[in-house]
Amino acid sequence: MRRITLIAVVIVSLCGATSARAADAAFTQFVASLWLEAKQQGVSRATFDAETRGLDPDYKLPDLLLPGRPATGAPSQAEFVQVPADYIKEASIARLASYGQKLMQQYRPALDQIEKRFGVPAPIVLAIWGRETDFGRYTLPYDGLRVLATQAYVGRRKDQYRTEFILALKMLSGGVVSRKDLRASWGGAVGLTQFLPSEYYKHGVDVDGDGKVDLWHSVPDALGSAAQQLADKGWQSGVRWAYEVKAPDNVDCTVGVPDVTKPIGQWLRAGFVPARGQRLSAAEQAQPASLLQPEGIYGPAFLATKNYFVIKEYNFSDLYVLFVGHLADRMTSPLPFATPWSASKQLRTKDVEAMQKGLTRLGLYSDKLDGKAGMQTRAALGTFQKKAGLKVDCWPSESVLKAIDAAH
Repeated sequence: MRRITLIAVVIVSLCGATSARAADAAFTQFVASLWLEAKQQGVSRATFDAETRGLDPDYKLPDLLLPGRPATGAPSQAEFVQVPADYIKEASIARLASYGQKLMQQYRPALDQIEKRFGVPAPIVLAIWGRETDFGRYTLPYDGLRVLATQAYVGRRKDQYRTEFILALKMLSGGVVSRKDLRASWGGAVGLTQFLPSEYYKHGVDVDGDGKVDLWHSVPDALGSAAQQLADKGWQSGVRWAYEVKAPDNVDCTVGVPDVTKPIGQWLRAGFVPARGQRLSAAEQAQPASLLQPEGIYGPAFLATKNYFVIKEYNFSDLYVLFVGHLADRMTSPLPFATPWSASKQLRTKDVEAMQKGLTRLGLYSDKLDGKAGMQTRAALGTFQKKAGLKVDCWPSESVLKAIDAAH
C-alpha cells in the first residue's frame, strides 16, 4: 500500500513538473513574441537575447491572475491594509525626519536648484525618497526585468506591463542601468525614488550635469526626476500639500470627496479650525481644498489642496500622501499631528471589496472595486449610513458591512 502511495506521489510530482515546464515554455514563447516591439523601441538583438535568455516568471508575486488559482490581489501593500497609526508610525517619522534634515544640508545646492526649476520644496522630494527606499538604505527585493515580464504575462494590467517590460529592455540596451542594478518592488518600480520605466522616460532629468539620467546612483537626478514628475502632474508652487484642521461636531463626512472643493476660507467659516490655531493668509484661504478624514469622523481631519492630489498620483494611497506630507513637515517642524489617530482595526481587503460591491448594488458607489477604503468608499458608506438611520461616521467596520449585506 505504501509503495502504491509513493508511486502516486511521484506521478503527481512529475505531472506538476510537466505542467510547470509547459507553463514556462509558454512564458518563454510570450517573451520571444515581444522582439519586434522591442526592436521598434531601439532594443538591440544582442541585448534582447542576453537579457531574456533563461528568464522565468515569478508566480509568487501579488496581483497576478493565474489559471486555476484565486486572484492573489495585493495584500502586501501596507498603505491599504494598515490603520493610519501603524502606517504613519511616530518613531518612523521622527527617525526619517532627523536623517532628512542632514540630507537637506548635504544636498542643499541640488535641492535649491530643484526647487527653483520645478517649484517643488526640498522636504517634499526628500520625503518621497525617504518613504520609497528609506533614503536609499532599503534594497529593493526583486529582479526588475523578471517582475515586469511576469506582470506582462499574467498580471492584472498586462498591456501596461508589456510596455514597461519593453522599456526596461530599452534602458538596458541603452546603458541606462545594468541588470544588476535593475532591482524593483513587486510592482516593477525602480531606482531611489521608485519609477516605472515609462516614468523614467517621461519625467527623468539630469540634475547633476553629467549628461545622463541616473535614478540609481545620483541623488540629485533621482530627486529632480521626482520633482519633475510632480510638476508634470500639476504641482502648484507655493501651495501646501494640506492643512490639518479640527472639524465641527456636526461635520458631514460624506462630503469628503475630491470633487467637493471649496476655498479654504469657506471651510473655516463653516466651522473648521486650523488644528494648532494658526492664522492663514488671504492667499491660503483662497486656495481650493477638499475635506479629507482618513478615519471618518475619528482621528485627524485635513483640508487637502491640489498638491495633495498631485502627490496621490505618485502613489494612490491617502496614507502614502499623509506619510510623505507629514514627513516633509517634520523636517522643518518637530510637531506631530495635533489630533491623534484612533482606529485600531482595518477591514481586510476582501471585506472592503465586498462592501464596495454592496454599495455599488445599492447605487451608492461607482468607483473601482479594489478593496481600498479611499475617499469615495468612505463617503459612499457614510451615505448608506444616513439612509439606513445608522450613526454616520464614514468608517468601514464589520457592523456596517453586515448592514450593507442585509440591505435590499
